[in-house]
Amino acid sequence: MSIWTRIAAAVSALAQGEGLSVVFDRLRGVQTAPEKSVGFTIAVIALGAKMAKADGQVTRNEVSAFRRIFAIPEEEAANAARVFNLARQDVAGFDLYARKVAAMFRPEGQALCADDRNVLIDLLEGLFHIAMADGAFHPAEDMFLREVASIFGLDDRCYATLRARCVEGAPRDPYEVLGVAHDAAMDDIRAAWRQAVMDSHPDAMIARGVPEEAVKLAERRLIAINAAWAEISGRKAA
Repeated sequence: MSIWTRIAAAVSALAQGEGLSVVFDRLRGVQTAPEKSVGFTIAVIALGAKMAKADGQVTRNEVSAFRRIFAIPEEEAANAARVFNLARQDVAGFDLYARKVAAMFRPEGQALCADDRNVLIDLLEGLFHIAMADGAFHPAEDMFLREVASIFGLDDRCYATLRARCVEGAPRDPYEVLGVAHDAAMDDIRAAWRQAVMDSHPDAMIARGVPEEAVKLAERRLIAINAAWAEISGRKAA
């Protein structure tokens, strides 16, 4: 059963009058990789639909960004479009969606573990890709994503790291890309780089719930991570 068949089934199970946020409640605490992937994909599309209006307009590029991220087959485009439209039409605010998404990946009553945190970072990175689909990063999108990051329990440094990796054309501080302080010891910087590379490995991403269709999100991330390490290590060696 493909991920899009599972998504169609999850959406079709909604009763008359139920909003898409109900799907997040039903997927809360799921442990199997297929269910996690369904939750991840629906979360990116649903929050992306909310964000697509953050700059005052929904562009064709922003909508098509979903297809680039998830490599949606032509025959499954209608299922993705249904999720997008349900989220866009839902009167619930994006903050409610973000809280339900955060709860979906965090077991009730437990602290945010490393894998839960990483999958939320992966999700936020997907939203950055959607925001950048039209070639610009609008201040309203920046505010939207900062608020989502806060609801997810991700701190300002984590947000700055993601922003530095994902927003093309903006000055990139290599220390921000790796999420380390400028005065960090070289051993700590090297450890941060290695951990970032490990967290971006396709097997690690799939294990924490990122669908195979979206693993290519890490390609651009790895380029930024390795470029930052090369720049910092080159400075230290000079």
